[in-house]
Amino acid sequence: MASTERGRGGMSERRRRRVRLEISREAARLFWAQGVGGTSGDQIAEAVGLSTRTIWRHFRSKESCAEPIVAQSVEWELATLRSWPPHRSLEEHFATEARRLADEAGPSEQADAGLGIKMIRLADTEPALRTAWLMACDQVERELAGVIATRLGVPPDGLEARLHAAAAAAALRVINEYVGAALLEGADPRQLGDENFGFIADAVRTATGGAVGDPVHLGEAPAAPEAGAWA
Repeated sequence: MASTERGRGGMSERRRRRVRLEISREAARLFWAQGVGGTSGDQIAEAVGLSTRTIWRHFRSKESCAEPIVAQSVEWELATLRSWPPHRSLEEHFATEARRLADEAGPSEQADAGLGIKMIRLADTEPALRTAWLMACDQVERELAGVIATRLGVPPDGLEARLHAAAAAAALRVINEYVGAALLEGADPRQLGDENFGFIADAVRTATGGAVGDPVHLGEAPAAPEAGAWA
C-alpha cells in the first residue's frame, strides 16, 4: 500500500504527509502573524518542534511550507466535484455536500480551512504563496476536465473539455478569493451568496456558456468513456 511504503529515511508515506501538514500549519500561522519576510526557517522549526534540518528535508524553501495547507483548502471542493452525480445540478450538489461538511468537520478541519483562507489572502502580495495557490487551482482544473468530459460525453483531454474546465476553474478561483477576503474582513457569510450555492453554479454556467451546471438526465447522458478510449 502506498500509505505504508517506506520513503527516504524509513518514514512511511502517511507519516511524511502528516509531518508536512503539521509543518505547513505552523508556517501558515507564522506567515499570517508576522509576514513571510519576517518568518525564518528556524522559527518554523521551533514552532513545530523539529530541527531546521528536518524542515529543509521536507520543503525546498520556507515559502513552500505553505503548499500543503493551501492544497488542503481545495480538497473539499475537489471531492465535491468528483462525486457530482449526473442527475443533480451543481448548486444542489454543493448545498448537499456543504451540509454534510458542516455535520462532519471537526475543529482541526475547521482550523485548517481558516489557515487556507489566510494563505490565499496573503497570496495577493506574496508571489511564492501565489504559486502555491495557483498550483492548487491547476489541480481543480485538471479534475474538472474529467468531470466535464463525463457529463458531456467528450474526450477528457480534448479541447472542449479543457476549455470548459479552464473557464470553470477560473470562476471558482475568483469566488474563493472573493469570499475568503470578505470573511477575513468580518463579512457575514450569509451575505456573500445564497445558502443554496446558486451564485457558484451561475458563475460556472456563465464561464462555460451554459454547458456546465445543469443536471444530465440518465436516459440522455452518453456513457462515460472507458479508460484509453480516447487514446
